[in-house]
Amino acid sequence: MLNTKRLFIATLFGVIFGFVCWGLAASGGPQPWYFAVSTILSRALIGFTIGISVIKIQWWLHGIIIGALYSLPLAFYGFYVPGKEMFIFWGFFVMGIIYGLLIELFTTVIFKAKPQPHSSTKK
Repeated sequence: MLNTKRLFIATLFGVIFGFVCWGLAASGGPQPWYFAVSTILSRALIGFTIGISVIKIQWWLHGIIIGALYSLPLAFYGFYVPGKEMFIFWGFFVMGIIYGLLIELFTTVIFKAKPQPHSSTKK
């Protein structure tokens, strides 16, 4: 069963952190429009995935894993920026882990929107 409160809160915080991430990345100078879109969507996707996931592990580990998995593709953007490849790669990857953890913290701990386990249809 899907917990719609959890889905809404996690996705909302994903979008919020997407704008935060884009703002931090753009502080070094103007970025292309597709970078802004991919950054915001990447963080929103972390939130959406956290919202629909019902994996039974600790909330903090869940946020870290989802954040790491969904930040990895965006982190490779750093290899298109000469001279700052590894800085940008690790920055996006580590910040994705932090955003995943924060999204899970706000969703599960602060707003108490815990995942609901699937109902079994076995007889």
